[in-house]
Amino acid sequence: MNSIILRTATRFMLPLLIIFSIIVLLRGHNQPGGGFVGGLLATSAFMLYAMAFGVPAVYRILRLPLTTYIAVGLGMALVSGLPGLIEGSPFLYGQWVGFTVTGFGELKIGTPLLFDIGVYLTVLSVCLLILLTLAEDS
Repeated sequence: MNSIILRTATRFMLPLLIIFSIIVLLRGHNQPGGGFVGGLLATSAFMLYAMAFGVPAVYRILRLPLTTYIAVGLGMALVSGLPGLIEGSPFLYGQWVGFTVTGFGELKIGTPLLFDIGVYLTVLSVCLLILLTLAEDS
């Protein structure tokens, strides 16, 4: 495609869609959303960019091979299950750490967030690998 309107709109939409996908990722363990849906939203953002600027432009943005992101995502999901085993609980049993942030109160971060980030990276990478490979072939 060679549309100046698409290229201009994509420059503004890509950061907004990525931010929205991160918001969906972060609210996922308490409300609908999470790593899977957030990863699909981020995939759609990068595919929009590929439609506007071409597949090589997406690879330049990502900087690392997609297989690296897949490995990191799967590793994060696996590591998120280990704290439960260390404490004698089942694998993937949620562990929470609370700390106080001035002005916000107490925040609790746990292994479900680490798992969701791993799912996010894996879904994003696998979907992009499939779709960008198909786009290169056509």
